Amino acid sequence: MALTKGYKALIEEAGAQINTYSVAEAQAKLADPNVQFVDIRDIRELEREGIIPGAFHAPRGMIEFWIDPDSPYFKPLFGENKEFIFFCAAGWRSALTTKTVQDMGLTPVADIEGGFAAWKAAGGPVAEKVKKT
Repeated sequence: MALTKGYKALIEEAGAQINTYSVAEAQAKLADPNVQFVDIRDIRELEREGIIPGAFHAPRGMIEFWIDPDSPYFKPLFGENKEFIFFCAAGWRSALTTKTVQDMGLTPVADIEGGFAAWKAAGGPVAEKVKKT
């Protein structure tokens, strides 16, 4: 099977159409009550690597359903008048996610350049994700 467009092209296209914050720009928004950070990583990544304090966990596989008010899985948080900043481990999944939710009509939205890895490397605050038993 020959793909007509690979993941790199999809990420590049998304990046050209979305707002991407540097880690420093994102860190400056962390305490803003009108901004909600959204972590789309897998739960195992959160437990292994930690979390950005105050971030809402929305697994990538559920994001369209959690954002759509017509979905039985809708999360009221996404109906609030906030800026949503999405992030994943490296910024790839969050670029695609940010483009998708923007296409759905959720605004304002952005992602973090380099994702959680860049956040951690820059010394951004990180909290431990407590495992649910």
